[in-house]
Amino acid sequence: MKDTAQIPLWTREETDSPCVNICVMHPKLGICAGCYRTLDEIGMWSAMPADDRASVKAQLPERASLLKKRRGGRSARLREA
Repeated sequence: MKDTAQIPLWTREETDSPCVNICVMHPKLGICAGCYRTLDEIGMWSAMPADDRASVKAQLPERASLLKKRRGGRSARLREA
């Protein structure tokens, strides 16, 4: 058996992602309710240049404000429609 202390561990370099593992797309706005990115942005994230990722991340707080907290249950949702 090999001495594992001498074997370097393989690590994966993660792309700095705003994902919070709450993956629910808002049906009207087309943005994720967890990270506030669009499907295109999510799909292209690992291939995006760092500058483009930084630009998207800068827009996320503004997008977060677009999603309202639900108040009033079904009746409130019906009034919004």
